[in-house]
Amino acid sequence: MLRKLLNLTLFAVAAALLAAVGYWNISPESFSDRPARAGTDNTIDFYVIGANTLQYQADGKLHYEMTTSKLEHIKATDITLLSEPNLHLYRGTQYPWKVRSVRGEVAPEGKEVELIDQVRVERTDAKGRPTILTTSRLTVFPEKEYAQTQQAVRIDAANGVTTAQGMKAYLNDGRMLLQSNVRGQHEVR
Repeated sequence: MLRKLLNLTLFAVAAALLAAVGYWNISPESFSDRPARAGTDNTIDFYVIGANTLQYQADGKLHYEMTTSKLEHIKATDITLLSEPNLHLYRGTQYPWKVRSVRGEVAPEGKEVELIDQVRVERTDAKGRPTILTTSRLTVFPEKEYAQTQQAVRIDAANGVTTAQGMKAYLNDGRMLLQSNVRGQHEVR
């Protein structure tokens, strides 16, 4: 009988211990309807469908026009996501640079713009000669008028084709520095 009582007491203590551990491991938040937050908060605080933006220079000349099929702003990071951005960068001239990609990301305050997937930059000069630059990713720093990529770049110009791995472009100077594996095929006229 004593043995039975001892087993019953040990069983009761073990059950009480398991119940106590179970009670403290179950938090009241687990019964809430809201799921627990992941590591990042990607809450979109506003969005725009069919956005069209015009920016003018101080002298009244058109600086740029940008359209995008969808614009979404992430509250926590202040990053703006763009779907199918299309930019015509005039910079006061009548021959704009036309820039487009599948998607884009604009950093806080617009200091950096990341163009992603099927990036295409094209321009036709006053003599009607086209220049087309294609890459898979391009980072643009609008205030510095500078762009760069570490990805493969292809430049189709009136006199030939140039390819490279990586590029730095100084938009003010019209100067491009190709980083490595530069190859060119040019026609002599």
